Amino acid sequence: MKNFKCDECGKLFTHKSALSQHVLIHSGEKNFKCDECGKLFTQKVNLTQHLLIHSGVKNFKCNECGKLFIQKIHLTKHQLIHSGVKNFKCDECGKLFAQKVHLTQHQVLHSGVKSLKCEDCGKLFAQKSALTQHLLIHSGVKTFKCDECGKLFAKKNALTQHLLIHSGMKNFKCDECGKLFTHKAYLSKHLQIHLGVKNFKCDECGKQFAQKGYLTQHLLIHSGVKNFKCNKCGKQFAHKANLTKHLLTHV
Repeated sequence: MKNFKCDECGKLFTHKSALSQHVLIHSGEKNFKCDECGKLFTQKVNLTQHLLIHSGVKNFKCNECGKLFIQKIHLTKHQLIHSGVKNFKCDECGKLFAQKVHLTQHQVLHSGVKSLKCEDCGKLFAQKSALTQHLLIHSGVKTFKCDECGKLFAKKNALTQHLLIHSGMKNFKCDECGKLFTHKAYLSKHLQIHLGVKNFKCDECGKQFAQKGYLTQHLLIHSGVKNFKCNKCGKQFAHKANLTKHLLTHV
C-alpha cells in the first residue's frame, strides 16, 4: 500500500523516507554534489546514476544495433528509434520525432538562433551536431569514400550528394533556360547568371563574375599558367574550353 502522499503533486509512496526524499525535488534543495564536475542533485540516487557518466562504463546494450549506454533510461529512449513510434511533433513543420530531445534540437532550426560558432572560420550553427560535422572539414579527415571514383569526403551527406553525379539523375531544373542539375546548390548558383548578380570581382582587372568558379578560371589568364596543350600544333591555353574551340580549327 502507498499511504504517503506528496502534497505538491499527489504522488504516492510506500515509505515515508521515500516521500521525504521526493519532497526535496519541490523544495529545490540540492545537497548531493558530484566531486568530478560539481553538479548538484536533490537525491542521492540521481547522483549515483550521474557518476556512471564519469566512469565511462556502459552496461546497457541495444539488441537491435549493439549501441551501448551508461544508463538504462537512455537505452529505453534509444529503443524508440527502432520501434518506429514518433510521438513528438513539431508545430512548425509537422515533422515527427521518437524522442523529445530530438524535437527540441530540431525546433532550434525554426527559431533562427545560431549560437554555436566554429572557432576556425567563424561560421555559426543552430545545432551542435551540425557544428561537429562541419569541424571535420577543418580537420582534413576524410573517411567517406566514393566506390565509383575513389573521391574522399569528410561528411557522409557530402558523399551522398556526390553519388548523384554518377547516377546521372538531374532533378533540379532551371525555369529560365531548362538546364538540369544534380544538386539544388548547383541550380542556385546557376540562377545567379539569369539574375545578373555578379558578386565575384577580379582584383587584377575589375571584371566581375556570377560564380566563384568563373572567377577562379579567369584568374588563370593573369597567372600566365597554360596547362592545356594542343596535341596537333603545341599551342597552349589557360582554359580547357579555349583548347576545345581551338581543336575545331584542325578539323
